[in-house]
Amino acid sequence: MNRSHASRRWLPALLAAGALLLGGCGREPAGTGGHEIAAAKGSTLARIRARGTLNCAIHTGQLGMSYLDKRGRWQGFFVDYCRALAAAVLGDARKVRFMPVASNKRFTIVQTGEADVLSRTTTWTLTRDTDLGVNFVGTMYYDGQSFLVPRRSGVRLPTDLDGASICITKGTTSELNTAEYFERKGLRFQSVVFENPEEAKLAFFAGRCDAMTTDAFTLTVIRLADTAHPDDYVVLPERLTKEPVGPVVRSDDEQWYEINKWVLNALFAAEEMGVTRANAARMRMASRDPEVRKMLGGLPGFGKSLGLDDDWAYRAIEATGNYGEIFDRHITPLGVERGQNKLYRDGGLIYPLPMR
Repeated sequence: MNRSHASRRWLPALLAAGALLLGGCGREPAGTGGHEIAAAKGSTLARIRARGTLNCAIHTGQLGMSYLDKRGRWQGFFVDYCRALAAAVLGDARKVRFMPVASNKRFTIVQTGEADVLSRTTTWTLTRDTDLGVNFVGTMYYDGQSFLVPRRSGVRLPTDLDGASICITKGTTSELNTAEYFERKGLRFQSVVFENPEEAKLAFFAGRCDAMTTDAFTLTVIRLADTAHPDDYVVLPERLTKEPVGPVVRSDDEQWYEINKWVLNALFAAEEMGVTRANAARMRMASRDPEVRKMLGGLPGFGKSLGLDDDWAYRAIEATGNYGEIFDRHITPLGVERGQNKLYRDGGLIYPLPMR
């Protein structure tokens, strides 16, 4: 796919509407010159504020990551990122329009500007980062590709799948990864491609494929949630690839990219600093660590460079909790260990950038 950049057009009427919204709605952050910075660097923040809603593209349904609860509300690991983002820029975590999107349409919806951010299991790769006109905000979850197989098949390693038929979702990195792995190993396989993950899953359980492949997290959830007897299936322990997944935005708006990057990092840093949903209000003034008070808005001037007010990170953390709280709320109950997704000090790969 060729690089697709939306042209920068500054609409005075739109900016004026955004300014009226900021001045007239007490629940939204007052900002510190946010629209002037938006006019200089990009229009996404101004459009969001004028609209009063963050447009967030998510998975069509994936337990743990983005799913509808019994009340018909979207929940999940990547859903909460958008709620934190909405709290930071609009002052209200509820001001999000969630837009379920299939794997093969997920980049288009960001490129066209229909979605402000793509927040779902999307792997950060060189070609995606350079060819699609998008920026990856950061890695929110470290994963790797694997295979789901029936235990009775006797398959224990990917190499045991020589000559097997494998269910794969169209438009994912799994297609190319699988082909490259089998070529590298000098093995054969039959690719059975489906338009969406649900079709691939149903085909696998119907016996149309010997194995199903995608990220190990997804396969683990499918094994636990979609089978009457989880022990009848195995997620192979070997990982074919590295799959760093995280939010995505258009590459033509540096300010919006920076806002997303630092909202995500604030969630990481809050866990490192011991800031939680419950104690954020107290720590913004009472913490002995100036970096904590600065991040939470207890010391002034921290939001200006982003075009936000000083309380942006405080609102994000108060809305969803820190990264560890989000993980424990949505991922841990599924029996998935944090593993690589622990903080660096606990043996993981999550390394917060300095909040100063």
